[in-house]
Amino acid sequence: MTNTVTDDAHQAPFHRLVRLGGIAFGVATQGGFLVTVWFLYFFLRDGAANDIHPWWIIDTVLALQFAVVHSILLHPRVKRTLNRFIPAEFYGCFFCIATCIGLALVFAGWRSSERTLWNMTGTSALIMQAGFYGAWVGLFYSLYLSGLGYQTGLTPWWYWLRRQPQPRRQFEIRSLYRWLRHPIYLSFLGLIWFTPRMTWDHVLLTTIWTTYIFIGSYLKDERLAYYLGDSYRRYQEQVVGYPLMFFGPLGRRKLASSQGMCLLIGSTASLPARNVDAVKDISNRAA
Repeated sequence: MTNTVTDDAHQAPFHRLVRLGGIAFGVATQGGFLVTVWFLYFFLRDGAANDIHPWWIIDTVLALQFAVVHSILLHPRVKRTLNRFIPAEFYGCFFCIATCIGLALVFAGWRSSERTLWNMTGTSALIMQAGFYGAWVGLFYSLYLSGLGYQTGLTPWWYWLRRQPQPRRQFEIRSLYRWLRHPIYLSFLGLIWFTPRMTWDHVLLTTIWTTYIFIGSYLKDERLAYYLGDSYRRYQEQVVGYPLMFFGPLGRRKLASSQGMCLLIGSTASLPARNVDAVKDISNRAA
């Protein structure tokens, strides 16, 4: 008994140090997210000032590294592997930091082109600017609907900080999600497409990231179907991925075999009992 008390006393400073490290990591993550959003706004609005040739090689690598790393870290198998070393409460923060670092590399290394595909003025430029700012509003509203704290890792970390168990995260089909499956990605498409001055380096960025967004949308559908099963497949039957997507994997997808039960939009009441918990247990694994 005495040895146990002594061991606990020796371990207490270590546990306090670990906890302080966890607190610092969480605070730094949220601060890094805010700083990254600030720089992202000006980067997408004004572009880069560096004019070094061959710009397209450097920019291609920078655009791809963000897309590839972002997708790899979201893969269920990769997450399971990394969770051996990173507690689940901190994986969201880790993913957020990795995203911020990837974007920071883009901001720091991006090279610009003086040539333009279009350079709008007057009313057309104002319309483009309105679309750009509207896309920001749509992005944050979509993040709010899906749970911004899960996107940045704040929610799991906050429950850890308060020493409370994290409640199950509900998959709620509401507002924009009644009409399309990927409002966050659609808003981000607006950020990269709505620009009055489309330089050729911006064309490259827009091309690569648009391709990535559509591929990422399909991969996200598959992740959610992996975690939620038939309940998400039925959601895919009723709601398109994007406006005007009438066919293909990002349109309405038909189940291979009908389950004979329709998903009640905005509720889990009509789901089979075996799927109700799955819908509520999405947590930050499939964010």
